Amino acid sequence: MLHSEPLADTADDLRSGRIELDAYVDELADRAAAVDPEIEALVDEDGRWDRLRGDAAALEARYPDPADRPPLYGVPVGVKDIFHADGLPTRAGSDLPPETLTGEEADAVTALRRAGALVLGKTVTTEFAHMSPGPTRNPHDTERTPGGSSSGSAAAVAAGLCPVAFGSQTIGSVIRPAAFCGVVGFKPTFGRISTEGVIPLSVSVDHVGVFTQDTAGTALVAPLLCDSWRTLPASTESPTIGVPDGPYLEQASDVALAAFEDHLDELIAAGYDVVRVDAMGDIDAVNERHQRLVAADAAVAHEDWYREHGEKYAEETSELITEGMEATMETLAVGRRSRGELRAALTDLMDGRGIDLWIAPAAPGPAPKGIDSTGDPVMNLPWTHAGLPTVTVPASETDEGLPLGVQFAGRFGADEDVIRWSHGIADAFSTQ
Repeated sequence: MLHSEPLADTADDLRSGRIELDAYVDELADRAAAVDPEIEALVDEDGRWDRLRGDAAALEARYPDPADRPPLYGVPVGVKDIFHADGLPTRAGSDLPPETLTGEEADAVTALRRAGALVLGKTVTTEFAHMSPGPTRNPHDTERTPGGSSSGSAAAVAAGLCPVAFGSQTIGSVIRPAAFCGVVGFKPTFGRISTEGVIPLSVSVDHVGVFTQDTAGTALVAPLLCDSWRTLPASTESPTIGVPDGPYLEQASDVALAAFEDHLDELIAAGYDVVRVDAMGDIDAVNERHQRLVAADAAVAHEDWYREHGEKYAEETSELITEGMEATMETLAVGRRSRGELRAALTDLMDGRGIDLWIAPAAPGPAPKGIDSTGDPVMNLPWTHAGLPTVTVPASETDEGLPLGVQFAGRFGADEDVIRWSHGIADAFSTQ
């Protein structure tokens, strides 16, 4: 079910011509036919492979000389089905008429097309990137969830259906499914990747993110998407890593916490300084403010659609919107102010203790059984609320062979540092 398809290697092989693009598309078609009926990561599309073969032929004709080919020449990208992509309908995992959900192509999709990428197709999402799950299953164990809301994208990358895919994160919808599926997930600083052309859930905390199989792939794609990317020299010193002890960390399960302590030991053995500090003692209040903020924003974003098609919404999404309709302007103001307050508090702790990165379990535990729930995003929430750049990498496996990931978050705007440090951190774990 799993298949190695690292982005940087695949892109290099396609650009150089070591892999012929038409043969690669045929290989993808065969792989999808064998795997996707089991995991259902891709939204159904009539004529997908004819479309892709035509797109590939046009790309080859445009760039006959390998020396002129752009960085993602011929690379197939999975597009979460809340992103508009020219030529493909947007359904957002919902029963609303697709013609209701039309819009201009997402800036992020256009950016990767300009870099030579081909759109593999839409990937399954929970309804409107909230909680109501689709049919996607975890490639590591099809009896378990791949996480949400970016379920299809995480599963598609893990199964090698595409080496890169888009996700979005409003609470934990990139970092958690990446951890459950054993891949790398990157959520940038809030606003660093454009959300234009993406159906919103909460404009105050929605982030566009990406999945790849390794950190080298993330390092390749992030500069193509992030605003004002700065090229930094390779890191010569290891970052100091902060552990946010206290109520936040205690939200993880005993299994996750035991593994996390092993992960910290591996980092220390690899030469990293690890500093433990009490942090986020008010996490329950942060969680509540974030939830209220998302609900209030969702009510605004979906007001017109919900008025006309409310009966077509899933129960979980309907409850969120209904909750948001009762919110006051003060609720919005408190929630939005809370983002900056949490960011400032975490930054002050980093300044005071010489911390470069925060680290924590990427989820409360491994992927839970069943696909009726996508798992709990609580471990991801504060980093999303504060808008901090965050990466998750696979760190170990349970006795059942289920991936466990760690997430690390850096300073606001320091995406370049987080990604360049990610390589060494990933290498420190025995599974990498």
